[in-house]
Amino acid sequence: MAVGKFRYKIPFWLVLLSPFLLCLISFQLYYSAKSNENFTVTFLVHKFELPNSVDHKKPISFLRNFLGKQATPNITRNKSTEIDHHFGSCFGQYIYVHDLPSQFNEDLLKNCHNLEKWKDMCGYLSNNGFGTKLEDENSKRVLMENGWFLTHQYSSDVIFHERMKRYKCLTNDSSMASAIFVPFYAGLDIGQHLWGSNISTRDSSARKLVDWLSGKPEWKTMWGRDHFFVGGRVAWDLRRKTDEEADWGSKLMFLPESRNMTLLTMEASLWNNDKAIPFPTHFHPSEENQVLVWEKRMRKRKRKYLFSFAGAPRPKSGFSIRSELIKECESSLELCKFMPCGGSNRCDEPANVIGLYQESIFCLEPVGDSATRRSTFDSILAGCIPVFFHPGTAYSQYLWHLPKNYLKYSVYIPENDIRRKRVKVSERLLGISKDEAMAMREEVIKLIPSVIYGDWRSNMERTFDDAFDIAVKGLLERVEKVRKMMKEGMDLSEYYAEEYDWKF
Repeated sequence: MAVGKFRYKIPFWLVLLSPFLLCLISFQLYYSAKSNENFTVTFLVHKFELPNSVDHKKPISFLRNFLGKQATPNITRNKSTEIDHHFGSCFGQYIYVHDLPSQFNEDLLKNCHNLEKWKDMCGYLSNNGFGTKLEDENSKRVLMENGWFLTHQYSSDVIFHERMKRYKCLTNDSSMASAIFVPFYAGLDIGQHLWGSNISTRDSSARKLVDWLSGKPEWKTMWGRDHFFVGGRVAWDLRRKTDEEADWGSKLMFLPESRNMTLLTMEASLWNNDKAIPFPTHFHPSEENQVLVWEKRMRKRKRKYLFSFAGAPRPKSGFSIRSELIKECESSLELCKFMPCGGSNRCDEPANVIGLYQESIFCLEPVGDSATRRSTFDSILAGCIPVFFHPGTAYSQYLWHLPKNYLKYSVYIPENDIRRKRVKVSERLLGISKDEAMAMREEVIKLIPSVIYGDWRSNMERTFDDAFDIAVKGLLERVEKVRKMMKEGMDLSEYYAEEYDWKF
């Protein structure tokens, strides 16, 4: 009873003022910390950083007693400018990168000669995954002198990891992180085993990875739902449903632990924890001005073909419409230009493909071995309006990077209209007025920054986000939504393990 009496004697005005007094103390501690450049103590309070000099022992003791378990001391050595940076611009954007055993990334690069059955990947994985620089005269003439590389379409594992190393809001304290990046080169790993290896070999790295991750304290925070990684191939290569030897790919994304992680992939599957990001193009500018110069060139280009197609037929596929498109193109030589891929492999030379697209108003993007194509992003890069025949090629894939109003930047002709000869491509495209085409081309050119992975040499502020920036923002927003749903005890199947057959 004595305690109760004492409690009710606290002046009412003191109760009202206590929050304001706490704020004053907090700001006093913050500014006192700025005067000490060598040693700081940071308190993490619900993702809020409150720096203070360790010399002020009494205020620190007071805060720790007042906040209890909500405050966790994290001693760091930062300069005052770094304190300012972390205190403000990185709030809610911190990412912690797991230090994986080298077998999951570095060792794969050392074995680059054997990563693909028909191609030596060493040159493609040089220069932080961008590949060898394009310095021949034809490339300089068609493209530009700087910023262009011979980039492999499946090199995004390395490109993303290298960019993450320069991400402005990295933290070594996982308790501060909004998301956890797992630098596993999943695409490179499975690429070396897709042909001729048994399922035990194909699944070996995947099983070792989830065992390693689930044993770390970071895993238990959200049971992996804040973890993400890049699979530099299409998601289907990592989603083998059965244990039949004849079935394709790895079982990585069907392992129990992986069902909680988010996969960033070139082509998403039907499951909700796959998120598609653009294929890497050959353009990796190091300065913002290089992008502006390229955009200006694409606006001024004179285009002599109504439409073009770079690709190969799929005679063994009963569903492919490529043969029909090639026939129409070859019968309309004044309107269309066809570049055959395969054999001489002209399509392996970036200047050939980008050069063709620069001369075309529209670029045909039919489904190939899978629904998506790197050519989609080559066409955008060249200011060529993409023509899609299936929603799974772009519209239901790159939700973070491409506009929801797809008719502003592309043309859609259903595959069945081609199969049943209801529509001729040339007639459909000739029906688009010159003004409409120019407006669409401008929308395409505006998309260029969002589909490139820059080689930015500094943390200088840019006026646009590139493909990496957009992917990271989308991922952080996704994890934050999941975090709130977990706190509220809501169903998470919408974000993770559930399959949606209507997705495409």
